[in-house]
Amino acid sequence: MTDRVRLAVAGAGVIGRRHAEAIAAVADAELVCVVEPNAAAAIGLTVPVFESIEDMIAAGGVDGVILATPNAQHEAGALACIQAALPVLVEKPIATDLHAAGAITKASEATGIPVAVGHHRRHNPLIIQAKSLIDKGELGEIASVQVSTWFKKPDDYFKVEWRRQKGAGPVYLNLIHDVDLLLHLVGPVHSVQAMESNAIRRNEVEDTAVVLLRFTSGALGTVNICDSIVAPWSWELTARENPTYPATPEDCYRIGGTRASLSLPNLAIWKNGSQPSWSEPISKTQFPFDLTDPLVLQIRQFASVVRREELPLVSASDGLAALAVIEAIKKAAETGTPVVVEELA
Repeated sequence: MTDRVRLAVAGAGVIGRRHAEAIAAVADAELVCVVEPNAAAAIGLTVPVFESIEDMIAAGGVDGVILATPNAQHEAGALACIQAALPVLVEKPIATDLHAAGAITKASEATGIPVAVGHHRRHNPLIIQAKSLIDKGELGEIASVQVSTWFKKPDDYFKVEWRRQKGAGPVYLNLIHDVDLLLHLVGPVHSVQAMESNAIRRNEVEDTAVVLLRFTSGALGTVNICDSIVAPWSWELTARENPTYPATPEDCYRIGGTRASLSLPNLAIWKNGSQPSWSEPISKTQFPFDLTDPLVLQIRQFASVVRREELPLVSASDGLAALAVIEAIKKAAETGTPVVVEELA
């Protein structure tokens, strides 16, 4: 391996190009090629472009791969990289179904080839601080969680056909990020209930979903997601991770405990003074945090993974766990009955 980790990006869409920009910001990594079968999508790229992952592998000169292809192609692409002994970072969701996600996870475990999953929010310094506060017991026993994921995707977003089809939709494409953070911050989910609707756009996939979560700890949670609402309450519009989205001062996660509550992404703790009580004065403490782009931090960590210096911060098994909750949500919405996540997985 050269001094700089040589990375390939498969997929030259919006997220693939963002990964390319992130690589350019990391001193010990470099983008050496892109995989993109659509010649029009590859216009403007200044590195070699291959039509397939197989062609890229055959050419050599790559140390690791970032898989930013459509979701349905994740399994085949990840397995091809693992077979070629190339560490791979798979964009979320790790796959479109649990069978495919399990195949990727098992192949990684059997071969020892690292697979990271692109739940980049875990790399955000504010999430690292939030996790530390929770683990230190600052909130006490977590009783309930509220998550809001409301935003407006423009009509031209759906001109890409796969975004209107099964395997896309805000539950798979967006909510899975929130689910991963809930698993990270609050713990495993035991069961879910859900409703979803496509009444706004009438696409094959949902545009709105409401979810009830029962965590293994006994805590409960509510999640409301819609990609058809003009609103300021979503991670995208509050976390300041991506300059594409106008930043608002609102929060979108609230984690409530017996000693205090935590709101995110503003990283504020609300607590009473001497005695927790609704009749006692309540104060807000807001913690400072680093605003470094989590995608850049993710590339830095993946470079260390490629060098075998670190394990993935978000592993294939983590990606599988998040997908299992998403699958449970979809099944609960379809059947109208509660779904136990472990039984589904």
